[in-house]
Amino acid sequence: MSLAVTLSRAQEGVAAPQVMVEVHLSGGLPGTNIVGLPEAAVREARDRVRVAIQNTAFEYPNRKVTVNLAPAELPKDGGRFDLAIALGILAAGGQVPREKLDDCEFLGELALTGALRGVSGVLPALLRARSRGRRVVVPRANAAEAALVSDADVLVADTLADVCGWLRGAQELAPPGEASGIYDDIIGPDLSDVRGQLQARRALEITAAGGHHLLLLGPPGTGKTMLAERLPGILPPLSESEALETCAVLSVAGQAVDPKLWRRRPFRAPHHTSSAIALVGGGAVPRPGEISLAHNGVLFLDELPEFGRHVLDVLREPMESGHIVISRAARQSTFPAQFQLVGAMNPCPCGYAGDPRGRCQCTPDQVQRYRSRSSGPLMDRIDLGVEVPRVPLSEIGAPRGASDEDSATVRSRVIRARHHGLMRAGRANADISTRELERDCALGPAERRWFEGALERLGLSARAYHRTLRVARTIADLDGGAALLDRTHLAEALMYRRF
Repeated sequence: MSLAVTLSRAQEGVAAPQVMVEVHLSGGLPGTNIVGLPEAAVREARDRVRVAIQNTAFEYPNRKVTVNLAPAELPKDGGRFDLAIALGILAAGGQVPREKLDDCEFLGELALTGALRGVSGVLPALLRARSRGRRVVVPRANAAEAALVSDADVLVADTLADVCGWLRGAQELAPPGEASGIYDDIIGPDLSDVRGQLQARRALEITAAGGHHLLLLGPPGTGKTMLAERLPGILPPLSESEALETCAVLSVAGQAVDPKLWRRRPFRAPHHTSSAIALVGGGAVPRPGEISLAHNGVLFLDELPEFGRHVLDVLREPMESGHIVISRAARQSTFPAQFQLVGAMNPCPCGYAGDPRGRCQCTPDQVQRYRSRSSGPLMDRIDLGVEVPRVPLSEIGAPRGASDEDSATVRSRVIRARHHGLMRAGRANADISTRELERDCALGPAERRWFEGALERLGLSARAYHRTLRVARTIADLDGGAALLDRTHLAEALMYRRF
């Protein structure tokens, strides 16, 4: 029988759909034809595969070779199918046995020498293959990434000859080994480096405990960037599933995954000249943007008003839904985007509004135009806003005091607060529904009237009402997990809405 079937996986967002590589040898003029909606890099595989087979001391069939990549309606791109196509051709010609092909998937690009080159998007493919109970063969270049999926059946190979020898039973392929990682240690800048700024530090702690979005407002050089960079260090450690989700996005984007830091929360800080596509993702073949690369981590937008208004407005839907759907003419891809937004901005164009030395020469109209560069709907989605004033030089040079806590101390309180939320609602505060939030907060009649009156005076929306209620719930969890909210929690939450 001159027909063989091998399995591989395409790259479509983080979905990694299965692809069946069907190879048939028939009579007629010798040649190779690849069908199934292949793009240029896949069509060129016929030349790479032919030369690689010949240089591996196998015989390329002197017959008509038809390769079908099913399903036919799924676009195929890249060199990830080279290994599966080569094995299908060899199996159809009887040069390697077909038995081991049935429950095994193959990923890898072939060099003309027969060596295997690494491909992107291996991690999502391994996660899908694990759920199907299948073994996967990947290039050695992807071994470190493959080792992250501890319970997957993965083998690594250097060349096409190694894989063929394994199929024939002449040699064994080694597993990728074990991943080493830093799981619970604080990684990156420490919060104790920040002197003073007690209110900003408190807002940062609330942000970490409740998964909120934060705006830092203050003149240049007061520590806004320092505070933002230290937020990942006080967030709870990633679980294994969350870390794999985050690394899967990096894999699809073609970025290297460091096995020593794979459970580190991402921190992305794109420049203010970035385009909307750079933030949310896109391209002819959709690729993840900064909001997806910041999944389960922090997206820091420094100099927030300097971003284009239309660029910032593309963040509005992902901030609510936690994912982004990118549609193109030929395909549609969905990427996760559950990030915490931290924005930093000056109070005015020159940056010195309210300076006691009178250095600011900006008119009220200039200040208003500067602040209105960020749209109202975007600001409505930001939970906390805090001023970061200038710190006296004498305080900066003084020895560390009790208020200059390190990241480990703050992180322990954040983890405890999140534990209170899990014990109370069965999930994190940022994930509970509106109905659960209303039930969980259970404001008394007097507190509710006072709270609604304060919101009315501030002119806040219904969205801001629920977001402020979430912040108050987080404050209560940080203060010991009180069952009911009191006026103190509500007042502090309202204080952070005055921006």
